[in-house]
Amino acid sequence: MEINLGADEMDYHDKTAQEAISLTGSLEEGLSGEEARRRLLAEGGNLLEETRSPNPLFIFFSQFKNALTAILIIAVILSWLLGHFAEAAVICVIILFSAILGFFQEFRSERAIAALRHMAAPKARVLRDGEKIEIPASELVCGDIITLEAGDRVPADGRLIYSVNLSCDEAALTGESMPAEKDHSLILPAETLLGDRRNMAFCATTVSRGRGSAVVTATGMKSQFGKIAGMLTNIEQNQTPLQKGLDRAGKALAKAALAIIALIVAAGLFYGQPLVELFIFAIALAVAAVPEALPAVVTISLALGVQRMAKKNALMRNLPSVETLGSTTVICTDKTGTLTKGEMTVREGLAGGREIIFSGGGYRPEGKISPADGESLPSQLEMLLTAALLCNDAKLEEKDGVFSVLGDPTEGALLVAARKFGLLESNLRASCPRLSETPFSSETKTMATLNEFRGRRVVFLKGAPEKVLGLCNFTEDESGLSSLGE
Repeated sequence: MEINLGADEMDYHDKTAQEAISLTGSLEEGLSGEEARRRLLAEGGNLLEETRSPNPLFIFFSQFKNALTAILIIAVILSWLLGHFAEAAVICVIILFSAILGFFQEFRSERAIAALRHMAAPKARVLRDGEKIEIPASELVCGDIITLEAGDRVPADGRLIYSVNLSCDEAALTGESMPAEKDHSLILPAETLLGDRRNMAFCATTVSRGRGSAVVTATGMKSQFGKIAGMLTNIEQNQTPLQKGLDRAGKALAKAALAIIALIVAAGLFYGQPLVELFIFAIALAVAAVPEALPAVVTISLALGVQRMAKKNALMRNLPSVETLGSTTVICTDKTGTLTKGEMTVREGLAGGREIIFSGGGYRPEGKISPADGESLPSQLEMLLTAALLCNDAKLEEKDGVFSVLGDPTEGALLVAARKFGLLESNLRASCPRLSETPFSSETKTMATLNEFRGRRVVFLKGAPEKVLGLCNFTEDESGLSSLGE
């Protein structure tokens, strides 16, 4: 059978797991070390190619590629030849200031965009010669069998061959805010869209829950994430409306300057003035008509706009692009939920029969918890959030002041809500150890844990409302227990 080493057009979601293993020339115990080395030499490393950033000198000299700047450079030369050294120096300083400011802004953006390649996983657990070993993700090849666990970043595209309650956060690839549930047993139609390929794991996505294994089907630039990275190197450079406008202004000034020179020379000759003096006077007037501060003003304005966008995590490769974006009046997206940060936040809750409001957003555990009726918080809220925290596998991490969740976004939101109430997961989980658990599954739509809690064993349960309520007989409010049907 022909072995496919990650060809661009080959898809595996419409194949069985066994067919995927066979098509990639692999075995259930993985590749041999010798075969893996041979394929690594043939395919190349599992790396995103370095984005072809322009040479710094190219970026610098590109700042002079407009008609207005060209006129100013000519004005500097003519002013110098005419002996107007101070004026020439001032115009020269303005030109260099604009060019240097634009260079640094665009150079920083290029470096930030190039950082996209570092989103690939640095390590991978793989089966080689029947043994599980850890290798640099750059050494993965098609046909390798990789294992995946909660918190892992998927190191390459792969067809799942085993999965248990496996979900992957694919927001970086598909834009979907909710983790995608995976099932290795599915065989999907060939035309299935990328976001619906539930039997595949994709490079640079994150395992949010469960575990599984997959046979690598595409690495490096042939992976789905690699194709996105490749698009950045093939962007067609077109002039923005601002650049076109400045070029029109520059050409208009050039024509006006030539007209002034011609008119003055013609008039002077008519009245018998010396040609050299006429020419010098006409050039001086033309230079004076050039608005030498305009490029600096435009560059500073655009740089301020780019910096503001950067603070909101929007990168601009070229300064004039920010003006184009600012001129946009309508943005069309394909559907709700595609533009997402991949974060979830608890906004409202119900405890003791009363509505509770949670303020704050994202995973930063800051915000207020207040009842909608303005009274004091119900006593049942603490137990509700305790259950949400103990029946929970997520972890909240902080790095350089930025909070992120390792695990399922829904569980992360519950974790943050408990933090806002003052419950710290490390303390509560240590004092209420988990004795056993029933993991969440798409069949039961619930998760349950058995914990030591205040001297007794308590089962904490969370899941779909219809499933949880179906297991309940009573509800509790400030007046005590009452039948759920009442």
